[in-house]
Amino acid sequence: MPVELNPLLIAAALVGGYLLGSIPFGVIATRLGGAGDVRSIGSGNIGATNVLRTGRKDLALITLLGDGGKGAMAVLIAWLATRHGSKDAQALLTCLAGGAAFLGHLFPVWLGFKGGKGVATFYGTLLAAAFPVGATAALTWIIMAAVFRISSLAALTAVALAPLFSLFLWDQPYPVTALCVFMAVLVYIRHKENISRLLKGEEPRIGAKKAAPPAETTA
Repeated sequence: MPVELNPLLIAAALVGGYLLGSIPFGVIATRLGGAGDVRSIGSGNIGATNVLRTGRKDLALITLLGDGGKGAMAVLIAWLATRHGSKDAQALLTCLAGGAAFLGHLFPVWLGFKGGKGVATFYGTLLAAAFPVGATAALTWIIMAAVFRISSLAALTAVALAPLFSLFLWDQPYPVTALCVFMAVLVYIRHKENISRLLKGEEPRIGAKKAAPPAETTA
């Protein structure tokens, strides 16, 4: 453990990051915006995609920025706390804080530990902790989404490749690669239903409209 770090600082990063990540921006945005409780809409998820099902693009954008921003904020605070320390200390504390924020989003204490799927928080955390890795993962999402038109497939591909980007493409410190692996595993766990639909060929495509029910016929 780097000498600049102490148990109190580490505990503060973990607890503070978790509580910050637990802020349910989707729930807050829809309630304050007069759209009801997002947990009673669509999939019941608190993320931006489900918020968009309210028909309020502004609330979905607020949720997206909030969910990504809280991961980035946790990393930034940890970075500031270690700005005069060694690079190793800074890498470790920022990744611990970012990982805690990510965990808080998935399992928020305020919502009975039932949170989102973590994609926006994944990107916000990673862009702040290791910008080249986060940017490459984001580019991967864009390419996959453009080719296959399936958001979940794009996200799952990006998070799976992020540890490889960190380790081999950008030669990041070990804590960054460990953070990528940690978040990727949890994203896959949270997307188990999406993975099941992908394997069945039933996952909806970006921009696709639901098929209209067959018209009734009269004799």
